[in-house]
Amino acid sequence: MTLFHRSTIIERQWHSRTRGIAAMGDTLEFSDIYQEVKGSWNDGRLRFGRQSVVYKSSKTGKVDSIPAAELSQAQWRRVCLGQGIKLTTSTGHIYKYDGFRDTDFEKISEYFKAHYKVELSEKELCVKGWNWGTTKFSGPLLSFEVSDSPAFEIPLASVSQCATGKNEVTLEFHQNDEAEVSLMEVRFYVPPGDTATTEEGPEPVEVFRDSVLSKADVIQATGDAVCIFKELQCLTPRGRYDIRIYPSFLHLHGKTFDYKIPYSTVLRLFLLPHKDQRQMFFMISLDPPIKQGQTRYHFLILLFSKEEDLSLSLNMTEEEVEKRYGGKLSKNMSGSLYEMVGRVMKALVNRKITVPGNFLGHSGTQCITCSYKASSGLLYPLERGFVYIHKPPVHLRFEEVSCVNFARGTTTTRSFDFEIETKQGTQFTFSSIEREEYGKLFDFVTAKKLSIKNRGFKEGIKGKDDMLEDSDEDQHDAYLERMKEEGKIREEANDSDDSDGESDESFNPGEEEDDIAEEYDSKASASDSSAEEGDSDREKKKRPAKKAKVVKERKPRKKPKDSGAPKRPMSAYFLWLNASRESIKAEHPGISITEISKRAGEMWRELGKEQKVEWDGKAEEAKKDYEVAMREYRESGGGSSAPSKKERKKKGGKRDEKNKKGTSGGGRERERERERTTGNDSFKSREFISSEESSSESDRGKGKRKRKGSDEEEVASTPPSSDSGSD
Repeated sequence: MTLFHRSTIIERQWHSRTRGIAAMGDTLEFSDIYQEVKGSWNDGRLRFGRQSVVYKSSKTGKVDSIPAAELSQAQWRRVCLGQGIKLTTSTGHIYKYDGFRDTDFEKISEYFKAHYKVELSEKELCVKGWNWGTTKFSGPLLSFEVSDSPAFEIPLASVSQCATGKNEVTLEFHQNDEAEVSLMEVRFYVPPGDTATTEEGPEPVEVFRDSVLSKADVIQATGDAVCIFKELQCLTPRGRYDIRIYPSFLHLHGKTFDYKIPYSTVLRLFLLPHKDQRQMFFMISLDPPIKQGQTRYHFLILLFSKEEDLSLSLNMTEEEVEKRYGGKLSKNMSGSLYEMVGRVMKALVNRKITVPGNFLGHSGTQCITCSYKASSGLLYPLERGFVYIHKPPVHLRFEEVSCVNFARGTTTTRSFDFEIETKQGTQFTFSSIEREEYGKLFDFVTAKKLSIKNRGFKEGIKGKDDMLEDSDEDQHDAYLERMKEEGKIREEANDSDDSDGESDESFNPGEEEDDIAEEYDSKASASDSSAEEGDSDREKKKRPAKKAKVVKERKPRKKPKDSGAPKRPMSAYFLWLNASRESIKAEHPGISITEISKRAGEMWRELGKEQKVEWDGKAEEAKKDYEVAMREYRESGGGSSAPSKKERKKKGGKRDEKNKKGTSGGGRERERERERTTGNDSFKSREFISSEESSSESDRGKGKRKRKGSDEEEVASTPPSSDSGSD
């Protein structure tokens, strides 16, 4: 059929990649092989084995297996991502994989001949750019050929609608949210046939449309449903829906919305028990997701009660059920509602149902209560991944997990956070997990051989729950140690006082008053004075020990920065960093400051000793220049080391306080000083005493207690003329 086509332009971005080839005996394996899914490239691993060809997607984990006995044709073609292989099976299915290299052709060709008995033929694509040619329908593909060479191919499974005009056929496609640019529609012009031909049969446009719809993914509810489940509670999307089971798709009918889900979009099935042991979750993983406006639902979650039973009768005969499902279903079934739904879905979707493994939490259940994005839910550690229910649902396979981390709870020490980081850099944080669940979860993660980010911190602590205690207990607390030492000193002082038979009054903070009374007490005996001096000496020996402890713990104050002093020289690394910063920015446009520092540190470590010698020399020269500049600065009077007025005042106060505390009683040495002074003055006669000395002596005597004996007589004998002279 000759026709013309008009299509929208598709733009694709090609990116560099690394790939590996593993040949192990009877298998041939390739990494970074791409498969197109509705305009988006998904990478994965392709393995050729003697029994089958297996492709596993890195994104979804979905596995496509092609039995070797069904391979009928293999083509090697030049495609957008290097070289590609097109495999055709005897059942009519076609599989295309891109991302091979030119050098892989010989290995794959020899392997196909030896194990599959299929020749790998080379097929050239037409790149003339012509928009007229012929169409061929081969299985699920529509091929547009020019001069017997394919120009492009359309997977009919991607067609969502097919409409016809007078001489035109329009194909509309399913959209993929992950594709940056999507193909919306393609229009084919079909020339009208001869009049004699059209009278005998249908129009060419109708023939073309019927050929497309026979293989297109256009869901049409034709015929009766296999079975219907009424008013099931659905958590995602929220509401109650009637679920109608058709042979090729699932129909959700609600009061507001309807969803039709092809079984080909179902990835996995999960049956998970609720923590209350009275309800069950049935979760269906979908790719692509169902859509409602801008909302995407990647999971369909149903909630069942264990006590609800159902008797089900399929809308088929016994022979049809046996022929189509091979004993997996029977015409009449009865049991719990969740068991009936799971059994029917497993048979029609042809996928296994995943249930929890051997994990048991602290409460004896197979899940852990936690919060994700401010919503409370349940985390299920499974044998091959983690599942969180329900808002939003999350499924993380161990294959895509980079590492996990146990973190302290942000609000209380009675809980902790469990963080999962994927290989794509996405982080999922499940918070508010009870502390009692830590040991069970840690053992599970360790058994699954997942990388734990803070494993070193965990192993350094005795016991698993200690990680959740106050971290200050694991560190040295200087204040706590000082308080303990002071407590020991007090206990030793009390013990020594009790052994001497003395009371607590021996330590009197007002001992200076006692010393003053002793100084002017003429009845005080020498023996009492010596005894009290001994007591004061013992007290001084105890107290300085405490004072020294306190001073030792204090942090020294930083000296004020001299703004006029020369700047300190930079090290060799920083000199190199200043010279290399622009080149790093040019190589990595849009890089942040922290990433620049990180990248620079890696580059500096990779430099050899010969390259670092240059920068070490520059750093040494800068250091010498700094020393010369600093010397000149100090000689010119800058950076004076003389203490400031505030520091001198502070030192003077400390010195006075030390002198005051260093005296025993405070007045005894002052009395000896006055005696020595008055002794020197006694050698002078009364006429040699100047008026200034008299006035100064009288001023010093104001406000003080008068001394007895000879001191009182000397003060009384001072002539009044000296006071007038001083005024």
